Amino acid sequence: MSSQPPGPVVELPVPVARVPSLSYFFPAHDEEANLEPLVEEALATLPALAETFEIIAVDDGSRDATGSIADRLAEAHAGVVRAVHHPANLGYGAAIRSGFRAARYPLICFTDGDRQFRVADLARLVARQAEADTPDVVAGYRIQRADPLVRTVYARIYRFANRVWFGLRVRDVDCACKLFRREALEGIRVESGGAFFTAELLIKLGASGRRVAEVGVPHYPRTAGSQTGARLAVVWRAVKDFWWLRLRLWANGRRALARGEPILDREGAPGS
Repeated sequence: MSSQPPGPVVELPVPVARVPSLSYFFPAHDEEANLEPLVEEALATLPALAETFEIIAVDDGSRDATGSIADRLAEAHAGVVRAVHHPANLGYGAAIRSGFRAARYPLICFTDGDRQFRVADLARLVARQAEADTPDVVAGYRIQRADPLVRTVYARIYRFANRVWFGLRVRDVDCACKLFRREALEGIRVESGGAFFTAELLIKLGASGRRVAEVGVPHYPRTAGSQTGARLAVVWRAVKDFWWLRLRLWANGRRALARGEPILDREGAPGS
């Protein structure tokens, strides 16, 4: 993996010491207009965050040119950029899971592929993880959400429901700007392949004693592509997954925590 920047390095929003290695991935479904600018942004930014890094684009069954663009960038930046493809659209959670499994390094972070987060703001998460308490997870929360009102309303209801029914006290459950220590993910299994994936992951990490810290990050309006998170089918799948987990935890908590696919591969070794 290359540690040399391809051009000018982006100035970070907070001072941070470079970590030895870092995996950065993002899910992308029909993000042909966002994918190349995001990869270029990551190539310019990550050298200031890590001595060695990798960038993984997870194409979740895109119907546009997302997959071919990802392959072209992987070829142009061999050893640094990689592409993972789903033959069909499997859902947000499945794409996040594929990103985790493909990641090779001890620190793993992700954003969405829609460029509503800046790669440079991962510095806020890296700096928080480096503090004395060294949390297992650093979850970003959007300082000011740049989304349509309907998504903001959904998010508030969703946060309240997770707090009431699961005791999940994360202020922005689905903020797509998170950092994980690889070892904290070992032994964790998640059933959901949809929008409930992140909440289920945080619930199970908390139940397993992992420590979660939070830090505010800026959020930017989408400038290309279209949002899918408020679609009825996506919301309905999340609701079903939410209640299945809640019912299973009531019935047999230990068994419920052990259900699902492992976040890392089955041997717990780095993905390929």
